[in-house]
Amino acid sequence: MRRMMAAFVALMLLASPAAYAVQPDEIMSDPVKEGRARELSRELRCMVCQNQSIDDSDAPLARDLRLLVRERIAAGDSNSQVLDFLVARYGEFVLLKPRFERQTLLLWLLAPLLLMGGGTALWLQIRRRARSGADVPAPPLTAEEEARLAALMSDDAKTRRRPDLRNDT
Repeated sequence: MRRMMAAFVALMLLASPAAYAVQPDEIMSDPVKEGRARELSRELRCMVCQNQSIDDSDAPLARDLRLLVRERIAAGDSNSQVLDFLVARYGEFVLLKPRFERQTLLLWLLAPLLLMGGGTALWLQIRRRARSGADVPAPPLTAEEEARLAALMSDDAKTRRRPDLRNDT
């Protein structure tokens, strides 16, 4: 019974539509233009929430930006013109995915460069260990070393059996 209930809840969660912050009075009558507005809204950052798109945010500023996007689309602007207008007004930060330009070059290339640097450092470390001979077995013990080791091990075995003989100093 529990499995069936869990499956039912999972099915209901998967079947329910995604919750967007777009209000019914914001929706455009033309479905093509509304689709463009939604697409653009998912690319724009809410300046209040900062980690959500304006399509997902309930903040009043996000609502204003959604309405502004719809106004620009209704005026006949293309998607790139709408984005350019908003970037000119609010700066590059309004874009959730910054453009690949000279100013954002470090932002785009830093992660791959760090990954390649870490891989190179790991490769060099593995090579250095292989060259140092850390995997080469030690030479066999001499007869004198074997006798000394046996004496040490027998003394250790005696002290383990008789606690009163331990030297705890």
